Amino acid sequence: MTGNTSMAARLLIGTAGWSIAARYADDFPDAGSHLARYAGRLGAVEINSSFHKPHQRKTYERWAESVPPDFRFAVKIPKTITHDGGLADDGPLLDRFAGEVTGLGAKLAVLLVQLPPKLAFDAACWDDFLGALRARIDADVALEPRHASWFSPEVDGLLRDQRVARVAADPVRHGGEAPGGWDGLAYYRWHGAPRIYYSDYDSVALARIRQRLDASLAAGSATWCIFDNTAASAALGNALALL
Repeated sequence: MTGNTSMAARLLIGTAGWSIAARYADDFPDAGSHLARYAGRLGAVEINSSFHKPHQRKTYERWAESVPPDFRFAVKIPKTITHDGGLADDGPLLDRFAGEVTGLGAKLAVLLVQLPPKLAFDAACWDDFLGALRARIDADVALEPRHASWFSPEVDGLLRDQRVARVAADPVRHGGEAPGGWDGLAYYRWHGAPRIYYSDYDSVALARIRQRLDASLAAGSATWCIFDNTAASAALGNALALL
């Protein structure tokens, strides 16, 4: 399964959420909802709020209707599945999430699976979860593990065979500076450094980020660049600077 929205060698730049701080208001269209205005400049967004609480299917449908045809969503798997449940015994929770998030239709491109730092690699548990997820939702999978056991050549090879992309996150954990796993998708998450969620990326850092994105594009990967340094609204400025 490759997902219903995979786009080889396309660069998608966005932020975690679509809030538009007042200082960036003039960079976006005047009319429409915040999401519609955001989508007037940026081609993708990562929905993080789904990690904390469910959204009704009609909400996802409304979001999909408010953006252009080529706009794409990545959606974070709920923490009740990834953190509270540790990926185990997740059938009813996955059923609920799938019934909601598939309201995005063809504009759902990526499911983001972020794991807690304490969750070590367990092949059987991961296989069961991935199979259950893909039985319910047709989308590419980006995995952001945070325990050292996920960053071995053996696990990387397994993810590649399973067509799962390992996220390249900043700040870097366990040597995972570059994307790993399946190379059909390169998914970068910039959380802000040195102060996570707050720090701005200056022009030098953004130039280095662009070099890494270009390298992924040159390798033929569908490339996502998501800024998650949203606490002081730096993310939106960083995303606009890369356009």
